[in-house]
Amino acid sequence: MTIVRIEDSARKHGIDDIETFIASIDPATMRDGQHLREIAAARQGREEAEARLCAAVAAAREAGDSWTMIGVALGTSKQNAFRKYGQAVAPPSATVGL
Repeated sequence: MTIVRIEDSARKHGIDDIETFIASIDPATMRDGQHLREIAAARQGREEAEARLCAAVAAAREAGDSWTMIGVALGTSKQNAFRKYGQAVAPPSATVGL
């Protein structure tokens, strides 16, 4: 069962917090929640890192950095950088420098 399905299942039962959901599971059907807690923590860390990365890309664009340079910093092509972050962070005149 993926974390998305677990969260969907939890929400169906009115449980918004992963800890509350893990505590509600019958121990006979699951060894313990250690691994699920680790997954949830890693997912949260990834979401925080992605938000930080989006903010950094937005700041770079606002400062005038090209998609080519942003792509280099991301370890990818300018096209991939723009594809992933362009719609979310690009100011209206952002097509310049692509």
